[in-house]
Amino acid sequence: MSTEIADVATTARSIRNPVLTGFHPDPSILRVGDDYYLATSTFEWYPGVRVHHSRDLVHWRAVGGIITDRRLLDLRGCGDSNGVWAPDLTYHDGLFHLVYSDVASFASGYWDPQNYLVTAPDISGPWSDPVKLHSHGFDAALFHDTDGSTWLLSMSADWRPGRDRFGGIEIQRYDRERRQLVGEARIIFHGTAAGLTEGPHLYRRDGWYWLVTAEGGTSWEHQVTVARSRHLFGPYLADPSGPLLTSAGRPDLRLQKAGHGCLVQTQRGDWYLAHLVARPYSPLGRCVLGRETAIQRVDWPAGQWPQIAGGVPADTIAAPDLPAHPWPDEPATDHFDSPRLAACWSTLRRPAGPEWLDLEARPSHLRIHGGQSPVGKQTPSLVGRRVGAERCALETVVEFDPVDHRQLAGLTAYYNTLNWHYLYLTRADDGRAVLELLSCDQGRRTAHPELTVDVGDAVRVGLRARFDGPVVRFGYDLGAGWRELPVDLDATILSDEHAALVVDGEPAAWGFTGAFLGLWVQDLGGDGVYADFDEATYRED
Repeated sequence: MSTEIADVATTARSIRNPVLTGFHPDPSILRVGDDYYLATSTFEWYPGVRVHHSRDLVHWRAVGGIITDRRLLDLRGCGDSNGVWAPDLTYHDGLFHLVYSDVASFASGYWDPQNYLVTAPDISGPWSDPVKLHSHGFDAALFHDTDGSTWLLSMSADWRPGRDRFGGIEIQRYDRERRQLVGEARIIFHGTAAGLTEGPHLYRRDGWYWLVTAEGGTSWEHQVTVARSRHLFGPYLADPSGPLLTSAGRPDLRLQKAGHGCLVQTQRGDWYLAHLVARPYSPLGRCVLGRETAIQRVDWPAGQWPQIAGGVPADTIAAPDLPAHPWPDEPATDHFDSPRLAACWSTLRRPAGPEWLDLEARPSHLRIHGGQSPVGKQTPSLVGRRVGAERCALETVVEFDPVDHRQLAGLTAYYNTLNWHYLYLTRADDGRAVLELLSCDQGRRTAHPELTVDVGDAVRVGLRARFDGPVVRFGYDLGAGWRELPVDLDATILSDEHAALVVDGEPAAWGFTGAFLGLWVQDLGGDGVYADFDEATYRED
């Protein structure tokens, strides 16, 4: 495509939000030359810190994740919605810098957040061994000042009863040569009346330091707040006109929960904000797709406060004046021909490795060795992909020869250890190979024995899970065509809102991820069982 044609195509294009659909929260956006990168939270899923790449802010492609092994982070035993929170991606002195928080708890006001830093010469790595930073609070981020100094920001957690748990935004110098924090940590911003101040990013422009934070919590009252100061350590004054962006008080908007933003400037000087959103299935209803990433255009005249049209998230905005750069479409079907999992897949609590995943033992098949039960948090065997649309489906073909009821393999619609639907092959007490359906809602399991299917002599069994708005339906194919199980299952239990639990005013569980469709295998007796999956097809309607 010629430059002239590309420029014309760009002029006619728009950014359609969300740009990253499904579970992609807490975006950190970065430009290096002509390349844009978006890093998002992954919580209990590997690879940690999912990364997407763009050349025009319109078209994005998944390039995998950064935390691919336990050397960088061990998620064994990680609780639901714990793990990797709010990564920050920057570039300085020829190196990518990634800061990420490993949050171990949120019970009784404690978070136990350990922050780490890794660096690499290229976004694809290799990444350095992690530098252990402080545990003062989560949502840590780096700021590289124009004088060559580097600073670590984070929210400052306060566990003490009766105190504000979000104690403000703190800053501390990071010595890049010594690879350690130096000097004292200082609180530079206590936030606005919206409260719950977190997610800091700092910028220097026009003689000002500009502090961008998330406030109001991660749900309907979420917002992006901007404050500024002439001095690094403040005082910082929040924009008197209010938040840069929020959807609070506007249940009519398609994009809700707008907040947790990060700014980027294009090659031609325009500013954009990447931020978190969610799309409830009904006004202020449940968000099965989880928290997603959107982009807004920012009007930022020199020396003045940045502004977004209307201060609300728009479904569609004008694309930047950059050459269009579409990527090849992701194939609908993964034939498992590669020696590595495709970038669309994630694994639960343990990285993809030969001790439980094998793409080479049998050509064009994914072999999954069975793991723990659905509630196990050390060695589960779940390979999943994000649900990106209200109406979508995943189909696969499995070969599995269970010996008894302790061996299961199948297809799941999954949120966390407490909320899932599961169609699986197993062995009945009378020796028959059967398909069974099991659901779990806040830890309460419901079996459907009336829907049990005798698979007979079928060696290859097709399985399908379909999201149809608020409903999940399962189907199977024993060689004579697809048949659907006659039951509509509640898809909305696979949502952030349903997953959240508050007991006596304290959070017992949060819902920070989103729905997955996945290939799941259990070996509850530790007998060495595995299942072979021959291709998987994901489609959105």
